[in-house]
Amino acid sequence: MKPDLNQILWSLIVICTCQSVKGQSNLSKKQRPNIVYIMSDDHGYQAISAYGYGLNKTPNIDRLAKEGILFTRATVTNSLCAPSRAVLLTGKHSFVNGKVDNEARFNWNQDNFAKQLQQHGYQTALIGKIHMDGLPQGFDHSAVLIDQGEYYNPNFIINGTKKELKGYVTDLTTDMAIDWIKNRDQEKPFCLLYHQKAPHREWLPALRHLSAYTSMTVPEPKTLFDDYANRGTAARTAEMNILKHMNWAGDNKIPPALMDELGIKEYLNWDKAAFNNNLGRMTPAERATWDSVYNPIMAAFKMKYPSMNDRELMRWRYQRYMQDYLGTVAAVDDGVGRMLDFLKENGLDQNTIIVYTSDQGFYLGEHGWFDKRFMYEESLRTPLLVRYPAEIPAGTRSDALVQNLDFAPTLLDYAGVTIPRDMQGASFRKLAGGKEKKWRDVIYYTYYEYPSIHMVKRHYGIRTDRYKLIHFYYDVDEWELYDLEKDPEELNNVYNDPAYADVKKTMHKKLIETRKHYKDSDENDQKFIPKARRK
Repeated sequence: MKPDLNQILWSLIVICTCQSVKGQSNLSKKQRPNIVYIMSDDHGYQAISAYGYGLNKTPNIDRLAKEGILFTRATVTNSLCAPSRAVLLTGKHSFVNGKVDNEARFNWNQDNFAKQLQQHGYQTALIGKIHMDGLPQGFDHSAVLIDQGEYYNPNFIINGTKKELKGYVTDLTTDMAIDWIKNRDQEKPFCLLYHQKAPHREWLPALRHLSAYTSMTVPEPKTLFDDYANRGTAARTAEMNILKHMNWAGDNKIPPALMDELGIKEYLNWDKAAFNNNLGRMTPAERATWDSVYNPIMAAFKMKYPSMNDRELMRWRYQRYMQDYLGTVAAVDDGVGRMLDFLKENGLDQNTIIVYTSDQGFYLGEHGWFDKRFMYEESLRTPLLVRYPAEIPAGTRSDALVQNLDFAPTLLDYAGVTIPRDMQGASFRKLAGGKEKKWRDVIYYTYYEYPSIHMVKRHYGIRTDRYKLIHFYYDVDEWELYDLEKDPEELNNVYNDPAYADVKKTMHKKLIETRKHYKDSDENDQKFIPKARRK
């Protein structure tokens, strides 16, 4: 039978049209899941009760662990606020996406996973902290804080327009996130990036949490009084010690007038200004409630301070730090609970992927420190919990070496969108769903912001299941090697220990291979050192 040329031609037109429709996903509209990506700022995994450290209770975040998967060894590629967000968006290391530190500008014109989702029919929104200049690209709606943002009565940039909102920032961010889902286009799948400022420094809890958290006693970490013996120059010279380097007014909430009365000097010249600016944003009623809780604490400190030695001061400052830090976490957990309840009440809980994570880990007194930046475990590791009933078995735990580098490709994979070849991360979808066990055996880390606040030296390194190799460079040339099985607190650098000669050789080989894989090098490091500082 002679073929019908018109029928063949029509078939070809249909095929070509289907293949060329912009926004065509590999999944049908009904199959495509919604995405709620929740990221807090500086939320150490130790301060999520599902991780078992006993510092606080986070019942709502814990629900994600009970109903989904908890990753015990998720890590970041660069433990710093803005660079971490750039890695999330692009699926590329800092030295590729260009956002190597908090000062470098982020090029919003480059591709990101939200842009990809938009092109494939998703409605997208970014609400909360992003810590990068410029109007966010890839989002149908954005409401972002300016720089670090404020806890009380904060300013937001809403679709390019600045507006001051009344209330507590964590609650406001949750309100806007839920409202956006309510008012979205109901015919489209959605992706919401719901980013909390908390628990970033300086820690101002919600008024409803003040009394409970300022009266609690937090267990001290074993290494609170670490003397950094058997470590290198970087650990000894970092300016992150709670006693020596934490602000008295801004961080510990000691009023500037009381500091003057007691003869306490500022460590940083913005210490008193931080106190005045932060509390100055409160309404008279909010300030009255705040003072009713903190004034008695400061009156007691005024009586004790003249007779306190350094050890006693360290313990007092640790408690003040942790009380406020954990108090801010409490409101984050409240928000997660509200979001989970809202999704369930509106029939969205079964087909919505919910991610909870932080932009990095944080020191909660370990090694006597606060802040992050180092490749040591407390700042390298980040909490990661994912709920998606359609694929992820409830109550799953994984010790796989996933990274924030993997978020973009994973979310695209769930959405049925082809992962761009230039993304450096990998999808952990099959891993989370129990369909794949094979995963990477090494992760790569870089840090560039030096010299700068906290004075953590530039370094890069790799971590495997058991070992960690770090190279500190620029004004030093020092190597550190840790056996995480025998020394989980990283107190003993075994780089020059003859017993680890073979391990050192193997790790150096892995480092060379890993840097080559990600297209990094010593020459590349030099690009991110200002010319005036290059040697």
